[in-house]
Amino acid sequence: MHSDQTRAQRRLIEEIEMAIRAANREILGQKLPNLNKEGFYRLAVSVAKLRAEYLEAVLTMNWEDETADFSSLRSKREKYEEATAAFEALERTIERGYVDIHSATSES
Repeated sequence: MHSDQTRAQRRLIEEIEMAIRAANREILGQKLPNLNKEGFYRLAVSVAKLRAEYLEAVLTMNWEDETADFSSLRSKREKYEEATAAFEALERTIERGYVDIHSATSES
């Protein structure tokens, strides 16, 4: 009896996962129909530039200055963190097969 319940639970979880995958493929496929490796690469380069800008500001900051204004540093960090989160979300979307990546040569 217990194994029947376990099998039923597994089957239910598999059905839910399939429904989630189908919903994500449909919705994300509509929103990101022209996703290609060049766009993904551009985002990766943007994240690297934002990381560099943030770290450069960190290294040039006078941490001992009690009157130092951290707003610019905070802004750079927030931009970098937001871009990183976006990149990771897109990467996860691709890894899970929610969208297809097209090559630039196949686009019209």
